Order: sequence, then structure tokens, then C-alpha cells
Amino acid sequence: MAEWASNLSDQFYKCFIKDDRYKLLISGTGVTIKVSLLAIVLGILIGMLIVLCSLSKRKLLRCIGGIYTDVIRGTPAVTQLMIIYFVIFASVQLDKWIIAAIAFGINSGAYVSEIIRAGILSIDKGQTEAGRSLGLSAFQTMSRIVVPQAVKNIFPALCNEFIVLIKETAIVGYVGLMDIQKAGDFIKSATFIAFMPLIGTAIIYYVLIKLLTLALRRVEERLRRADAR
Repeated sequence: MAEWASNLSDQFYKCFIKDDRYKLLISGTGVTIKVSLLAIVLGILIGMLIVLCSLSKRKLLRCIGGIYTDVIRGTPAVTQLMIIYFVIFASVQLDKWIIAAIAFGINSGAYVSEIIRAGILSIDKGQTEAGRSLGLSAFQTMSRIVVPQAVKNIFPALCNEFIVLIKETAIVGYVGLMDIQKAGDFIKSATFIAFMPLIGTAIIYYVLIKLLTLALRRVEERLRRADAR
């Protein structure tokens, strides 16, 4: 037992303390958070735009929304990331993390749009008819009556999408970004020790997602209290 503990302590020192390798994980955590936050914002904005296209009365806009959703959901996120980084933004001078965030935002937008669309369609049509009968325009009815109710219905699904998005950012190493996973891989390659770096990255991801889950749960509880009133 003592030998096992000593060996574990030695591995911990080599992986995290020696040569200040823990700083790689700290820096990688910052990259993951930046990419995830920007991707979430872009995903919501793109998702709302695609919803407007999908629910539009114009056939062309519905077609655009449908094609976008089909293509994004039908191809791997890592392939989309590499196409956007190495092809679309190959000659554009932008920070790598911004390009990665754009790629994940575009990917997330397709799923967010379907979540929002399902939430809007779940609201009884009588709500829309009531709003219009009160003299509200279509936009006012949607923004003041339908969307607020839909948000409460879709919030858990959106939270799940954000959590999945954070875990998906673990592939940004394909474009040379030093995120949490890439930092763990670098430590593993430098020390030839797999256990400690992998456990370390898993713990960091778990803590980040746990904190996000608690924050989103707090928001959901407030929405429920407001609804109860």
C-alpha cells in the first residue's frame, strides 16, 4: 500500500508539478471556457435565425433552414471544425480560439434551432390567436406571448445542449489549440504516464460542467417560481 501511494505521488509530481506542467491545464481550461462561452452565444443567435427561416411562410427560407439543419446534424463536428479552420478561414487573420468558437457555434445552432422550434410549436395555437385578437402584430405576439412560454419549456433541453457543447470542444486540438484535453495529451506524451493526465482532464471537465449545471439549475428554479406566481 505504501509503495502504491509513493508511486502515485511520484506520478503526480512528474505530471503536474515538475516543469510547472499544471500551468498547461490552467491555460487549457481558459481556452475551453472562452471557446464554449462564445460558441454558446453564437449557437443561440444562429439557432434563432434558423428558426425564423424554418417557420417562415416563404418556401425559400424554409428550404434554407432545412438544408442547414440537415447538413450540420448529418456531419461530424470534427469535420466541420477542420473545414471551417483549414478551408473557410484559412486566409483570415483571426485567433484560433475564435475560429473554433465560430465552428462550434455553427454546429450548435442547428441543434438549438430544433429545440427552439419544438418549443414554439408546443405552444397552443390559441395563444397566438388570442394575441392577434387583442390587436398585437405577429412579431409582438411571438415575442411577448409565445416565446416566453416556449423558453420555459425548452430550457432543460438548451441546458443539455450547452453541456454537450463544452464536452465537444475537446476536439479543438485538431486545429492546434491547447485546451484541457490537448494539455493532458501533451503531459502524457512528455511523461509517458497516462493515468494522471487523463484523470486530471476528466476532473476539470467534470468540475466545469458541474458548476454550469448548478448555475443553470438555479436559473430554472427561478423560472419555475416566476411561473408559479
